[in-house]
Amino acid sequence: MTARLDDALVLHSPRFLPRVTPLASLLVHGSVAIVWLLLFASAFSLGGIYAWATGVAYIVYDTVLLVFVGWKTWALVSPAVATPAAGRQTLAVVVAAHNEAKVLSQTVASLLGQDEPPDAIVIADDGSSDGTAGLLVAHFGFDLPTVGQWASSRSVPTLHWLRLPHGGKARALNAALMSPIDACRTEVVMTVDADTDLAAGAIRAMRRAFAAEPSLVAATGILTPVCAPSLAGRLFEWFQTYEYIRNFLSRYAWMRVDSLLLISGAFAGFRRDAVVSVGGFDPDCLVEDYELIHRLARHSALNGFGWRSRVVGDAQARTEAPSTTAAFLRQRRRWFGGFLQTQYWYRGMVGDGRRFGNVGRWMLPVKAVDTMQPIFGLTALGILLVSVAQGRASVLIPVSAWILAKIAIDLGFHLWSVHLYRRWVGGTTRAGFGFALLAALAEPFTFQILRHVGATLGWVTFLTRRRQWGAQERLAVIETRDRPATDERG
Repeated sequence: MTARLDDALVLHSPRFLPRVTPLASLLVHGSVAIVWLLLFASAFSLGGIYAWATGVAYIVYDTVLLVFVGWKTWALVSPAVATPAAGRQTLAVVVAAHNEAKVLSQTVASLLGQDEPPDAIVIADDGSSDGTAGLLVAHFGFDLPTVGQWASSRSVPTLHWLRLPHGGKARALNAALMSPIDACRTEVVMTVDADTDLAAGAIRAMRRAFAAEPSLVAATGILTPVCAPSLAGRLFEWFQTYEYIRNFLSRYAWMRVDSLLLISGAFAGFRRDAVVSVGGFDPDCLVEDYELIHRLARHSALNGFGWRSRVVGDAQARTEAPSTTAAFLRQRRRWFGGFLQTQYWYRGMVGDGRRFGNVGRWMLPVKAVDTMQPIFGLTALGILLVSVAQGRASVLIPVSAWILAKIAIDLGFHLWSVHLYRRWVGGTTRAGFGFALLAALAEPFTFQILRHVGATLGWVTFLTRRRQWGAQERLAVIETRDRPATDERG
């Protein structure tokens, strides 16, 4: 049955429709590269602050984005109370799992413990070779199905197991999406990673969002990162907590201008018919959730459907995040490599506001700049280090003023973002103002550099067309740590 999805994917994905890159897209992407070359050359030909023009450009661009996010998230100062929607959307949850025995039972437990449980839960077992099969048989009353077959739990009627040969997450999701089991063919399909633990009201919030807005085709919940209880894990959790807060506020801002393209597949809802109509998840994309939203947006714009994507603040979950430098770099390499891949495939939309609205007019041009942002950041760092080594006071003094000004801006934005985020999610956050201040001071010289390194590795991956990835080690940190309800540090 996935042949139907394959045909639709070929029809609707621009990677199967090779075309000449439009002039607007060439100008946008080309300008970003040319500006970097000119600014980099200034380090060798100019003095004073002009020698650090790359860093100035990086700071100005990042600050403009912060101003945009602050402007568009102002509505969260007094968040609107959601009006209960009439009707009830049928909803199934798909958990794509490859060797997730350490964490799968906790995820299933969080799904079964919802105040409005899903109509069906599908474990799309992507060729697991660990103890996943034994866990499902022993804990949930399954008979072991043969590969390629379905089984239903004897103890939990809504729980189903699709056992597949290993083919990757996208293929597993597609196989579940085309389920022959009637109970699984619901109006809304949620994807939940096997290391994600949903808050008790998450599915209720997602259901109501889709019921209230018929044009809604994709929605993301709010994710909080959880890392290992080691020293390194605590540091990574600290930095990633504030990173996630800023990222979700940014998604809210872009949602306000009908340009949200980033939906976290770790906890996302999709209108099933819309996803099927455009071909499901693309197995050849490194970030299948991100690419799918582009395809939905493109299809909607070309056909005048008016489809929308949004962030659902009432739908919350915790997800396991990298706890070591190596794991973090692997994740960011894949994310950024997939981002570049998608930006290249959908380059025909860049700058085309007439057909694609604000997505083509604003969002994708901004993403074109983002393709080079880590290069700008690391270049600025390199020039600064060389200036320090050479003792070039004429450069270091004005550069220090720019850096201090940027730190001050970031301090204010960190505090404001925590305040907004608390109002948005109802105060259930472990992020505090004191630690936000420390993060703003430390991040530019530590975590931000690490992010840029991971993104630069993503460039290498994209250019070399690498598709194989090492398995992400699961630590089961969510299951072994107490569930934080309203612990607000700082």
